[in-house]
Order: sequence, then structure tokens, then C-alpha cells
Amino acid sequence: MKNKYLILVFFLPILFYAFQPAKAKFLDDGYPLSFSLGKSLHVGEEFRYIVSYSFIDLGEVIIKVTGKNIKNGKYFYNAVALIDSYSGIPFVDLHQVYETSMTEEYFSDFFRGIIQHKEYKTFTEYDFKYADSKVFVKKGKVKPYELWTDTTGHIDKKYQDGLSILYYARMNSGQNKSVNLPCMVNEDKVFTKINFYSKIEPVEIDAVDYEINCVRLDGHTDFVSVFGLTGNFEGWFTNDEVSVPVLAKLNVIIGSVTLELVEWKKEGWMPPKYNDE
Repeated sequence: MKNKYLILVFFLPILFYAFQPAKAKFLDDGYPLSFSLGKSLHVGEEFRYIVSYSFIDLGEVIIKVTGKNIKNGKYFYNAVALIDSYSGIPFVDLHQVYETSMTEEYFSDFFRGIIQHKEYKTFTEYDFKYADSKVFVKKGKVKPYELWTDTTGHIDKKYQDGLSILYYARMNSGQNKSVNLPCMVNEDKVFTKINFYSKIEPVEIDAVDYEINCVRLDGHTDFVSVFGLTGNFEGWFTNDEVSVPVLAKLNVIIGSVTLELVEWKKEGWMPPKYNDE
């Protein structure tokens, strides 16, 4: 059963912590944040990652930017993460979908998580209404539809969900700064500390035959996951306007799990080459 927990811990820690079901508490404050200019997301971009523990490939994650729209004069991005374990791995059968709608500053506007159980699917939704200082939470079963939880909480800051935090990290990579990101997990107030660095580092992955020009970040969460997450993580992003995560590592209770970029769909883009001259 430990392998099953490892996958749960790391598949969304590309998003730096695993999504967890809702409880009956709500966030109440946060930390003011800024975001960098000069980087942008592109509708249709898609990146695929292999998740591995030691020499064992556990499964894969696909992240996509699926849309961009205008609401009340502001832009919003839509993105999705598809998470699947490989067949044949003992005790593991993991299939999950996470969707986010993000503000221009890459905070969460709406989040939905769908988890495939053996006989049915469940969903959790967070609908942030910042102008009204409220977040609406719904939980239930997909088919046949059953609404198990329908609650409203008070918020007075902007928050991250388990997927939007990845895009915030992408758009802010390459700076020298540290931030405490308020995140919504279990409707409880938690923080993810991220340290961004501008130092350029070479990174090797199997998908290309050269070293990639990257910048690094690391950090930790201020909570401990029941699945063994220690709170520490690090990741490397391409040092260009696309800022693609190419490699990530996370410490869990029995060791280090790795996520590596293996395939991408983005017209005209290749990982930038590292040059130490």
C-alpha cells in the first residue's frame, strides 16, 4: 500500500501538494503577492511527465492550458491536469482530473477535482468570489449525481489551489525572492513557502540530448500530509519566456520521488540549451 500513497503524494506535488477532500473549516487570511511580467501562457500547450520512484515508473501527469477568456474586463486562464497510474503496479489504480480557472495574477478563481474510485467518481469544487469575500464549496458523486456538501466560507485574500500554484510558480520563476502562498487545502488555511532563484543551472533529462538552461526553486509547506509528505520540494524550470517545469523532486516518508518532462506539444518550442560560456 505504500506505493499507492507515494503516487497520491507526488502526482499533484508538481503542484507541490496533494489535493485532499474537504473538511468544515475555512481560510481567513493570506499574504500579499506580486507576479512577474514578460512570461505568458498559451492555449493548447501541453506537457507530459513521468513520475518515478527509484527505477520504477509509477505513472504520468499531463498538464494543459485549455482556454483563455475575458470576464469583467479581466483575463482568465483555464488549465487541466490528468493524473494516471500505470497498469500492473501492485495496489495502485489512480485516475484523477484537476481543473483550474486562474486570474491574471495566477490565483485560483475556480477549482474542480474529480477522482475515479473503483465503482464511481467523486468531485470537489471551490468557487472563489473575491469581491464578496466568499468561497463556495461543493462535494459529491458524479454519476449518478449526488451533492454531499454545499457550504460557504469567508475569505479576505486571494488563494491558490493545487493546480494554479504550479502556474504561479512558472510565471514567477527566475527571480530572487521568497513568497508565502496562501493555499486552500481541506478548506483550512495553509501556506506554501517558495524560494525563487535567478542563478542559471544545467539540467539533463532523457527527452533531449543536451543540457537544458534552467532556473531553480525550492520550498516547503507548513503542514504534514497523512500520506507522508515532508513538506520539502524543489523544481527546475526552463529559463525562457515559457518557463516549463522540466524536473521536480519531492521528499516523502520513504525517499525521493521524481517527476520528469518527457513530451510536449507547443509549436516552435524546444527546451533552451545551457551554455556555460
